[in-house]
Amino acid sequence: MAAARLYLVVVMVVSAIISNPVSADPDMLQDVCVADPTSGVKMNGFACKASFNASDFFFDGLANPGLTNNTMGSKVTAANVEKIPGLNTLGVSLSRIDYAPGGLNPPHTHPRATEMVYVLYGELDVGFITTANVLVSKSIKKGETFVFPRGLVHFQKNNGKDPAAVIAGFNSQLPGTQAIAATLFTASPTVPDNVLTIAFQIDTEEVEKIKSNLAPKS
Repeated sequence: MAAARLYLVVVMVVSAIISNPVSADPDMLQDVCVADPTSGVKMNGFACKASFNASDFFFDGLANPGLTNNTMGSKVTAANVEKIPGLNTLGVSLSRIDYAPGGLNPPHTHPRATEMVYVLYGELDVGFITTANVLVSKSIKKGETFVFPRGLVHFQKNNGKDPAAVIAGFNSQLPGTQAIAATLFTASPTVPDNVLTIAFQIDTEEVEKIKSNLAPKS
């Protein structure tokens, strides 16, 4: 009898796991939970505001191209829970990424979300790298999509002569971004030089040069 009960429990648990949709964020337990970033409550996400209105679910920041006159020649405009409080607990967000000719969205990861990009205009070379160190890459153009699996290093490069732009969708209200070079060379406190020299097989002078080049410009 005990074995039968154990078998029933295992079947119920497995069935529950299989029947639940895969999501990067926890499921919501109410209609809305508009984020209150001023709350002192610490939790996985944001505490809910006592009242809300339509503006908490609205953002017009993706309508226009972002400025790409920077070192990388690209600009990411996020539409996540920090910009749209109503996204709290909904498990989705968007970004617009604009690229100057030759612009690069440098290698980075999103630890909390899979990303799918849709090309608004232009052409891009995109790719991600698996944990087996295999590069999966493709050239994509207007109207086409490409998916970057959660947590894997990926990039987008505009090798054309014209500007390009994509809309990116994420299965998280706040995907998080870790740009590989910036994370390692501009961390605070700094990653020890001897770690970077061994990891990249370069000398201290080169490490300091990279840090200087990546440091935020005042």
